[in-house]
Amino acid sequence: MLVRFFLFFIFLLSANALATSYQLTQVASSLGVPWGLVFISEDEILFTEREGKAGILNTQSGDIDYLSGLPKVMARGQGGLLDVATSPNYQQGDWIYFTYSKPVQKDQGATTLARAHLEGKSLKDWRDLLITHSSTGTDSHYGSRMAFDDNNHVYFSIGDRGFRSNGQDLSTHAGSILRLNIDGSVPDDNPFVDLKNALSEIWSYGHRNPQGLTWDNNNKHLWSIEHGPRGGDEINLIEKGKNYGWPTISYGKEYWAPIAVGEGTHKKGMEQPIKIYVPSIAPSSLLYYTGDAFKDWQGSLFAGALKLRHINRVMIDEQGKVMAEERLFENLDERIRALVQSPEGWIYFSTDSGKIYVIKPK
Repeated sequence: MLVRFFLFFIFLLSANALATSYQLTQVASSLGVPWGLVFISEDEILFTEREGKAGILNTQSGDIDYLSGLPKVMARGQGGLLDVATSPNYQQGDWIYFTYSKPVQKDQGATTLARAHLEGKSLKDWRDLLITHSSTGTDSHYGSRMAFDDNNHVYFSIGDRGFRSNGQDLSTHAGSILRLNIDGSVPDDNPFVDLKNALSEIWSYGHRNPQGLTWDNNNKHLWSIEHGPRGGDEINLIEKGKNYGWPTISYGKEYWAPIAVGEGTHKKGMEQPIKIYVPSIAPSSLLYYTGDAFKDWQGSLFAGALKLRHINRVMIDEQGKVMAEERLFENLDERIRALVQSPEGWIYFSTDSGKIYVIKPK
């Protein structure tokens, strides 16, 4: 009897998901690669282009104004001007936060956290809060997504920068998720502040390339999604000081042969993902949905997929366990890059082809 009830409950969940009514509308095109999106008013999105530009899109008129005041970025490979975010309860005139690949040496870039004020069509008072110890000669695995909790902390991710061993090395920021106060200082309760030869900004480590990061304020959970190698993309529930295993454990294969990466999929002292993707979807972003526009979607994670070209909705419970998933917009055939929730609860997303779309109720 209990099993029948459980199966019926799952059926109802699936039916509700399928019953959600929405429409998709394109609101912008002919951009570069719109890497980051954030609402700065009820009808204005500040977006970044990986090539090094940023602009403001009016979602009502479709007008775009490009901004001045940006720094020089290493716009090469996966690097460039990357994420943009605001802290909770943002008001006009507050700091706006950016991540980008900063040229630090010849042919080398480092993931950098910065902030600036917006005055008209110009960014003023640009300040690099942290130029991370992550520079390499490769053009890959910059990470760079940001999330804010409700206690004035900013988290941001950094990939292993193409060197696997960085994932288990606490003397580099590469392969980790960092936690800072919003002024760029290091919180006293970070896990490695008193550990010799460890960088105090690190919150978690053992990451390959986390390109999605989102905060669930209802349950006080920090979620990430990251690229595996050939297979083995992961959704992780990020906790203080935890080791997420890369490259020692992985669910992926080598690119050059069907050989498992690492020592296996499990090891004592290393965390297991909440969800894995085999084959890879190539995740680019992550959103925890809290809006009122789609009641059935509240509390779901939304992930953009580059390789498999869809939006992945993952239904989770309050303990962070996956209950079900569905794939949206597979027929759109677009590499989904960034996701953001609007003040009215609609979902906007960008694509690598330079478009921005909105999902809103019918």
